[in-house]
Amino acid sequence: MAGDLTLHSDYDEMITMRAWETLLEGRVEPARFSLPIRSTIHDSWHRCASGGIDAQKNEAPLETDRDAVDALTRSSSELLAAATRPFSAIGKLLNGTGAMLVLADSEGVLIDVIGDKKTIYDGMDIHLGIGGKWTEDVVGTNGIGTALWTGEPVFVHAAEHFCAGIKAWTCAGAPIRDPFDGKVIGVVDLSGHPDIFRPHNIALVAAAAREIERALIDSQNEERMRLLEAFIASASNYRCSDGVMIIDCHGRAIYANNVPIAERKRFGDTIRQGVRSCRLLELTNSGFLNSVATALPRDMQSCHVSALELDGDVRGAALVFPKTAGSRSVSAGARSISQRLKDECALIIGESDALRSAVDIACRVGETEDVTSLLIEGETGVGKELFARLIHVGSAKSSNSPFIALNCGAITKELFGSELFGHVGGAFTGASRDGKPGLFELASGGVLSLDEIGEMPVDIQPFLLRVLEERVVTRIGDGRSRPVDVRLVASTNRDLKAEVAAGRFRRDLFYRISAVSIQVPPLRERGSDSLLLVDHFNRKLASRKGSAPLHFSNEALDALLAYRWPGNVRELKNLVERLHVLSHNGFVDIRDLPTEVIERPQTPMAIPPSENAAPGADIPIFSFEDAERQAIRNALAAEHGNLSKVAQRLGVSRPTLYRKLEQFGIKRSFV
Repeated sequence: MAGDLTLHSDYDEMITMRAWETLLEGRVEPARFSLPIRSTIHDSWHRCASGGIDAQKNEAPLETDRDAVDALTRSSSELLAAATRPFSAIGKLLNGTGAMLVLADSEGVLIDVIGDKKTIYDGMDIHLGIGGKWTEDVVGTNGIGTALWTGEPVFVHAAEHFCAGIKAWTCAGAPIRDPFDGKVIGVVDLSGHPDIFRPHNIALVAAAAREIERALIDSQNEERMRLLEAFIASASNYRCSDGVMIIDCHGRAIYANNVPIAERKRFGDTIRQGVRSCRLLELTNSGFLNSVATALPRDMQSCHVSALELDGDVRGAALVFPKTAGSRSVSAGARSISQRLKDECALIIGESDALRSAVDIACRVGETEDVTSLLIEGETGVGKELFARLIHVGSAKSSNSPFIALNCGAITKELFGSELFGHVGGAFTGASRDGKPGLFELASGGVLSLDEIGEMPVDIQPFLLRVLEERVVTRIGDGRSRPVDVRLVASTNRDLKAEVAAGRFRRDLFYRISAVSIQVPPLRERGSDSLLLVDHFNRKLASRKGSAPLHFSNEALDALLAYRWPGNVRELKNLVERLHVLSHNGFVDIRDLPTEVIERPQTPMAIPPSENAAPGADIPIFSFEDAERQAIRNALAAEHGNLSKVAQRLGVSRPTLYRKLEQFGIKRSFV
C-alpha cells in the first residue's frame, strides 16, 4: 500500500488510458495478466468492470429532493459537527487554489462541500456536490468510493478514474472511523482539476480525517457523561444489584454495569441494528422507546426501558435489568402483559396529545379490574375497536380470556335478546333445538365489545342493565340464572346524551356504562397524525404487495394534512389503497388525489397562543402562510429554539416542522 501513497514517477496518461481501453475491450484476464497501473487502481477497475459499471458515465447520481437531502444531513449531524473545525480551517486556505474539500457519509453521499468557489461550481457538472453519491458501485473508481471500499487513504488521478466523464479530475480521500467500534462512517476528500495534484494531498486528507475522529471521541465522551448524569438524576429506583445498560441515540451501548461482556455485546449489537433502521432524530419520546423495545432480543424484554433527555431532546435510553430472583418471577407475567400492550399500542398510529391521552386512559382502565363497564365515543372510522382490544389486552387475564365483539347495528330487533342472552331449545320460532349460550356467557372472564350501542332497541336495554348490575344472565325461555364475569366495552358514534334527551336511550343505562368514557378524537383534530397514518398504511400495503412504498410530493402531503377527513382513519386507509392501485410509477402528486381532497377549503392548523410573543407578533396577517409563519416564529421565541418543544407546541411532527422552517426561510436560532 505504501507504494500507492505517492504518484509513481512513471505515471503516463497515454499508458493509463491504453490499459483502461484494453480492460474495456475484454482483452485482459485478471488471473493471468496485470495491467500497467497501481494495484489499488487495478483492483478497483476490475471490481467496476465485473460489476457492470458504465465506463462512459459522465456524472454521479444526485439526490435532488430537498427533504431527502435534509434527512441525510440530519442523520449525519454528529459527523458534520465533528468536521466543522477542520473544514473551517482548511476551507479558508483553498480559495483560489482550484481545490475543494468534501465530506461524504458511510454511503458515499456528499453532505458538506467547502473550498474554491469556481471549482465547487465546476464540480456540479459531474454532481460533485451535496447529495451526489460517489460509491464505486455507482460511479466507478474515485477517491471517495475507493477509500470506502478499501478502508485506506487513496488518491485517484485523472485517467485512473474508471468513468470517462470524471477523468478530468484528481482526488484524494481518507476514511473516517467511528471511535466507538472502528467502522468507517465517512470520507474526507480533496478534489479538483488534475493540475492541483501534489503527493502530499493524501497526507492532508488523512490528517483531516484524524482530527475529525478526535472530535468524535470528545463529543462521544461528553455525550456519555451527560447521559450517565441524566440516568443518575432520573433513576430513583435503581439498585446496585440491578444490571444497567445505557445506549445513545444511535443505539450504541456506551455504558454497562452488572451485564456480562458477551451478553453486553450481543444485546448492544441487536439494539443498534434495530434502532439504526429508524431516523431517531425525528422521533418523539414514545417513538424512540418503541424503536428500542422492538429491537430488544426476547430474553431482554423483562428490562425496564426509559428515555434519557438532554436539552429537551431524547438522546438515549437506559435499560435496567432486575437481578433478584423474586423480581424475575414477578416480572414474567408482567413482561408478557407489557409486551402485548406494546404490540396493541403499536396498532394505534399517532403522536397527537388527544390520541395519546385516549390511549393512556385505555391502558389504565385495562390494568384495573374495578371498572366493569365503560364507553368509547368517537365518529365513524376513528378506530374505536382498537381501543376495545387495547383494554382487553391490558387485563392480567387477557392471555386466555375471550374477546367477543358484536355490532349492534347489524342485528335485527327480534334477534337481539337471543344473541346477547342466549336461549333454550324451542324458546321461539326459529330457535335451535338444543339452544345456545348468548354472548355474555361466551365472553365470561373476558371482554364483550358492543359496537354502536346507540342502535340497541329501547326494549332490550332494561335487560342489559340488569345483567350489568346483577352479574347474572338468564337465557330466553329458561328460569335458571347463570353467573357471568364480563367487562362490557360499549362504543358509539352518536351523542348518547342527546339520545337520552330524545327518549331513544335509557338514562340509567347511559350512566351505568359511561362512568368511565374514552373520547377518541377525529382525525381532523389530530394535527400531523394524518401524515403518520399515510406513511403507516403506505408501507404496510407495499410490504403486502412486495413492492416499494409510494413517494408523495410535498404538495400532496400538504393537501392531505389540510384535508378534514370526514371518514377519519378508515377513509384515509381506503385512499392509500386506491393510490397504490392507480398511482403512476410509484409517485403521488397533488393531481393524483381525489377532487374532494384538493378542492376542500383548507383551514389553518390550530396554533396554541404563545405566552411570550416574538418581536413582530403584531404584524398583520393577510394569508394562511402568513399565519403559519408568524405562529412558528412565536413558538420558536417562546421555546428558545428547542425544536422538539416547538413541534409539540404547534401540534406537528418534527419532519413537518423542518419542512416549514425551510419553506419560510426561518432559522432555528430565531428569538
